[in-house]
Amino acid sequence: MSPATDEVLPLDRPLSEQTPPPGPSSPSIDDLPLTVIENRLGWTWADFAEMWRFRELFFYLTLRDIRLRYKQTALGVGWSVFQPLATIIVFVVFVGFLGNASGGMDRATYVLFVVAGVIPWNFFASAVQNAGGSLVSNERLVTKTYFPRVALPAANVFAAFFDFLICLGLFALIAIAYAATGVGVVVSWNLLLVPVVVLLLAALATGLGVFLSALVAAQRDFRFLITFGMQLWMFATPCIYLPPESYERWKWLLQFNPVFGLVYNFRACTLGGSMDWISLTIAATAALVAVVGGGIYFRRVERALSDTI
Repeated sequence: MSPATDEVLPLDRPLSEQTPPPGPSSPSIDDLPLTVIENRLGWTWADFAEMWRFRELFFYLTLRDIRLRYKQTALGVGWSVFQPLATIIVFVVFVGFLGNASGGMDRATYVLFVVAGVIPWNFFASAVQNAGGSLVSNERLVTKTYFPRVALPAANVFAAFFDFLICLGLFALIAIAYAATGVGVVVSWNLLLVPVVVLLLAALATGLGVFLSALVAAQRDFRFLITFGMQLWMFATPCIYLPPESYERWKWLLQFNPVFGLVYNFRACTLGGSMDWISLTIAATAALVAVVGGGIYFRRVERALSDTI
């Protein structure tokens, strides 16, 4: 038996003559993409091209927020229904029945009336509160890597929209059951305007959430003011729990509350009724101002965000 022979490379052979190991060759510096991060001076608007490049990151941030919200919970996604349901019970029992604020409605009709008001409000309040604290809760992510920071509050709005879709499906089942008995629901062409009202509600929540997230990052006191302010805002929007007859004389003033117009018209679209075009126009204008103003202010603060957060 002949002994095994191994090839031994001479040590004096130059490296250029040695055969490189098999495998893919490394790209040269000229083949790598070039990314330039520039400092934007003054007040500028969001870079939509940059946001589109990070669309996959935005998707996974939204998915992460949805998963973390219901991780290790017994009810899971059921919490998205339980939270507005608890608010509905409080309004129906303590405001409507015990407080005699149902305006002459029977109990079945008043329950449906409150459901149609609480669901859009709960989406708006949850989106604004979660988006407002998104930068502070993701401090390590903001300070360790670069990406469009506006994706964080926007992802929280879309996560709240996921809960809204679940509640909207439940509301549709309740409305169909009421319509079958001929109580509380009038189907009209206004139903086609529901996506428009929901889009304006999401735009208003996104604009305010982006603006408040920058404020909270700079001054943490605003984080507590958001929770307190949303509670006051809910009671300043009486169309959630009171019939129109209760605030008819103050309606001209309430129309300047953008959430009032959106909740009022959402109920008119889903349950049937006359649209309030004045309040809807004011709400659309407020949503546009919130998106533009919030985006510009966030872009201004974003430059020093890693140092101030």
